[in-house]
Amino acid sequence: MNRYYELRSLSALLSGVVLCLCMTGCGSEETSQKDDEPQGETPTNRIDIPPAVRKNLGIEFTTVERRHVTSTLRLPAQVELLPSATQHYRAPLAGRVSLRVEPLQKVKAGDLLYTLDSHEWRDLQRELGSVTNTLTVTEAQLDAMRPLSAACAEHERSLVEAHKITASYVGILQRAEQQVGGQGEKLAKAQIEQAKLSAQIAEASEKHTATLTRTKELTAQLTSQREQLDLLLSGAAATLNIDKAKLAGIESGKVGWRTMAVVSVRATQTGVVDKVEVANGDLVDRHGAVLRTLDPSKIRCHARALQSDLGDLRDGLTATIVPVGNATTTGRVAATILLGPSGDARTRTLDVFAMPSEPDLQFVRPGMAVFVEIATSTSKSPELAIPKSCVLPDGLDRVFFRRDPKDKNKVIRIVGDFGHDNGQWIEVLSGIKDGDEIVAAGAFELVLASSNQTPKGGHFHADGTWHADGEDHE
Repeated sequence: MNRYYELRSLSALLSGVVLCLCMTGCGSEETSQKDDEPQGETPTNRIDIPPAVRKNLGIEFTTVERRHVTSTLRLPAQVELLPSATQHYRAPLAGRVSLRVEPLQKVKAGDLLYTLDSHEWRDLQRELGSVTNTLTVTEAQLDAMRPLSAACAEHERSLVEAHKITASYVGILQRAEQQVGGQGEKLAKAQIEQAKLSAQIAEASEKHTATLTRTKELTAQLTSQREQLDLLLSGAAATLNIDKAKLAGIESGKVGWRTMAVVSVRATQTGVVDKVEVANGDLVDRHGAVLRTLDPSKIRCHARALQSDLGDLRDGLTATIVPVGNATTTGRVAATILLGPSGDARTRTLDVFAMPSEPDLQFVRPGMAVFVEIATSTSKSPELAIPKSCVLPDGLDRVFFRRDPKDKNKVIRIVGDFGHDNGQWIEVLSGIKDGDEIVAAGAFELVLASSNQTPKGGHFHADGTWHADGEDHE
């Protein structure tokens, strides 16, 4: 109530100052002004603001502008992390942890987080070594079988050639025996030699077949062992979360997995070390929690809109994220709207998510309270607009003050006819034109001086009754 009387006193003081300043300027000028002014009643929506009044009240002006003004729906929201922003790092194997980072340390993808000295990794290396050694022996055996198989094939081929020659010689002897006789002994020896060659061919063919069979067996074993080694390497790469090519690659003349004395765990994405679950040197079990990182840039703003606003909302609308308590444009972040898949019948609301295009972590951080300003409609062409701070409430009206273009020492009180409103600028549909000046500072005192809706001043008595100033009472 005291504040109310102070405002009424200020209003009366303003009226007195204006009256005094006007009286000091009366005389011959008053007569000339009356001659220039049209006859009739002076407009009641004009207020005198001589230089002294403007100085005392700190009245400042801004110029009307033409702008594309967008109507906005302002919703309170909270910044929350996306599920993909959190990354948990657990021990792939049991072992002793050696930390390489500290809490709140920023890390990038590929940075070393911790190392693990694990006996389970030694067992896995032993298994990989066993399969690799067996594979090496099989490859050596297969390499040795190739020239042996070739030699067997050449031996069989030479015996077949010798058998053909012997068979031809036997045929010649048989014809000579029939024609002239006396070739019986030679024919018998030749036939014996032919029989021996046939036996040798059969033996060579059997050996060659055995060689081919062994080669196929070794080839199958080699394929199986290679697949086994590949599966072991794939399993080790998946367990350690490293590239398989790095395990199988050659480094310093040795295979990669042989050179890994300890398991190195590296960051998979950019973030900040949020929590460390173990102390340096602790023994952890397989899949035990070690640390957690958060990527504060992967965020969204979660708001709830009234069901009645659903007609103005749709996926893909542009929006602006504004931190609470920050009225400057530096903290404003552009975003795109996505509507939740369902609503709440009890509260008649629905989820609205604002996805920032480029989060500004200086002003928008996970867990902060913000406002989401959703652009629902935009003026088709640049319209006359004034800063929204120039508009003040007066009862049920919203008013602003236009500087009289004919008299710079007067302002005109205008009840606004407004259009689109984006929270900073408001479209004015009537009452102003290009180049007009609008009161930007000191308008509150002008509202008090010009309002017809403000109650008269008064005072309270000891019995609790209130009387207006100037009212007769006992």
